[in-house]
Amino acid sequence: MAQETASPYDDNLRVAAWLRQAAELLQAQGANAFRVGAYRRAADSVERHPRSVGEIFGDEGRVGLDALPGVGASIAGAIAEMLSTGRWAQLERLKGEVDPARLFRTLPGVGPALATRIHEALGVETLEGLEAACYDGRLDGVPGVGTRRTHAIRAALGELLQRPRRARSDATSAEPPVAMLLDVDREYRAKSAAGQLPTIAPRRFNPAGTAWLPILHTRRGDWHFTALYSNTARAHDLDRTQDWVVLYFYSSDDPERQRTVVTEQRGPRAGRRVVRGREEEGQASLPRAIPA
Repeated sequence: MAQETASPYDDNLRVAAWLRQAAELLQAQGANAFRVGAYRRAADSVERHPRSVGEIFGDEGRVGLDALPGVGASIAGAIAEMLSTGRWAQLERLKGEVDPARLFRTLPGVGPALATRIHEALGVETLEGLEAACYDGRLDGVPGVGTRRTHAIRAALGELLQRPRRARSDATSAEPPVAMLLDVDREYRAKSAAGQLPTIAPRRFNPAGTAWLPILHTRRGDWHFTALYSNTARAHDLDRTQDWVVLYFYSSDDPERQRTVVTEQRGPRAGRRVVRGREEEGQASLPRAIPA
């Protein structure tokens, strides 16, 4: 019996299905209706497009995906990740199934131990987040990486994501101001403490499958945010799972990025909320305690 071969158009059906799953989860978790609608419009556009998105990506890269009706830069980046890796970290995060170390192992030369070390040292969970760490110097400091391997990983990410070639020395320019990040952190922790947020059951460090992790979707101007307490091994080891808050954010013109907000443990900022990697920007930090 002849073996069936997958149609190139299967890429469209798979991508559209994942986009619709994300829309349904976002709606159930209380995300902004505009964000939910954007994923649904993109799913409809991809499903109905007469050309395979896999073919478009292969021929034109992310620029071609960005040009699809109803897609745009942010969703184009998500589709590029789906087509390049067969995974979508954002959807896995919404379902509580994200495994960043496994995602990083899709990169040439990154084995299981190094992938785990990168995730635990940097706290990044997406290829976009790892790419940012390549450019702003954080990846160089991970034990076992160094400058040469950082350049190799950066090159691999450039090919994998097929990003338009442009200077990335302004790696932190496409981010919200620190005051906005801290305000989202405040909203998340206050609503979490009041039991006002939906919860998901993360796969990692949760053998009982308990839905304990609060999730917030919120918006500030053109910025869309998702906030979660950190569920990394390091956060558990240091008993910081109810302190470290990971913020994922994007605008319509930029791919998703992430930052972690923590309570500073030492120095002149001790006891204050700070954004890791942006402590020196001079914004007033919020106190750790949430008023009753």
